[in-house]
Amino acid sequence: MIVETTHGSLTFCSIEPGSGLNSALERPSANALGRIEASGLRGRGGAGFPTSLKWDLAIKSPGENKYVICNADEGEPGTFKDRVILSDFADLIFEGMTIGAFVIGAKRGIVYLRGEYAYLRLHLETVLRRRRAQNLLGKKIRGRDGFDFDIEIRMGAGAYVCGEETALIESLEGQRGEPRNRPPFPIDTGYLGNPTIVNNVETFAWVVCILAKGAKWFNSIGTEKSTGLKLFSVSGDCSQPGVYEFPMGITVAELLKEVGGEGAKAVQVGGAAGQCVPAAQFERTIAYEDVPTGGSVIVFGPDRDMLRVVENFLEFFADESCGQCTPCREGTPKLIEGVKMLQQGRCSMHYIHELCSLGETMQLASKCGLGQMAPNAFLSIVEHFQDEILGRVGRDG
Repeated sequence: MIVETTHGSLTFCSIEPGSGLNSALERPSANALGRIEASGLRGRGGAGFPTSLKWDLAIKSPGENKYVICNADEGEPGTFKDRVILSDFADLIFEGMTIGAFVIGAKRGIVYLRGEYAYLRLHLETVLRRRRAQNLLGKKIRGRDGFDFDIEIRMGAGAYVCGEETALIESLEGQRGEPRNRPPFPIDTGYLGNPTIVNNVETFAWVVCILAKGAKWFNSIGTEKSTGLKLFSVSGDCSQPGVYEFPMGITVAELLKEVGGEGAKAVQVGGAAGQCVPAAQFERTIAYEDVPTGGSVIVFGPDRDMLRVVENFLEFFADESCGQCTPCREGTPKLIEGVKMLQQGRCSMHYIHELCSLGETMQLASKCGLGQMAPNAFLSIVEHFQDEILGRVGRDG
């Protein structure tokens, strides 16, 4: 069971619903965009693209029908912080989307909700109805002529690949959830061919905080390239798993001390698609310029079999691959095959080198992030846990 140990101290608890939107509406929309830019906010879904730049490009993209989409398809293994925001801070998500609509000139918004979070839909619809009744959604929001915006909920169907924004849009359009070739990007040709901004649940919530508390408050926290605060889903071999709020730039060692994970031999930062950080590198920082993450932190204690860990991750990716591109479709099962051979003592060093070469090819040639990230755990474990690998190399190795 996950214990949300620091829920009561999250910044989101201190934000009055409506405060961010009211602040945005006091001035022209360009001012709101300028404050988001000054804050240095980058997408909290993992990619870290500057939020203000994405919105500015959508403003400049021609087209009258613009859309705001919230990516609530939280499918990365080890990530559950968006679930907390959706269940307890839904107002911040919808308000952030409304601010985004005000900035780019959109009239429609969509929340793409993870299929496994279907139990949250009734709650979210209730919050939407209340916001409409309070004139925070609908026609002439807050009495402002021409500011018409509303939000609907759409359900995903449990496909991990739909966490990628173009696959998500394909799914919304009723197509098979497969990534599109880029360019064009959603800001130019998004939902139904219209300019579209797609941001993560947490990103929209922080937009509200920035408008309510100020850009200076946000950019005074974190690092120069990774400003502000971030929510982390911490699980695994630690005494206090849960959802935590930490400043960007926190070291892995500092995080482990806070969650009772001292003595860990490795930490997987960014979920199955992230980086495996060994104990020798625990002074590295969790930031876009060092070890980026969408929020997942999985702690591995000294007794964990890292080969079993990588097998678990690879089986997940093989199951979730859309099968569209050959490197991902064929490469991931090959890596699994190699891991099983290692476990059985039948894999030579020569074949390990070939598997590493395959993983590097997948990183370069796969069409989307799923295939590009699938080999990460395997490559990390071969690099950092050679003692566990070499003990299982076959006699011909």
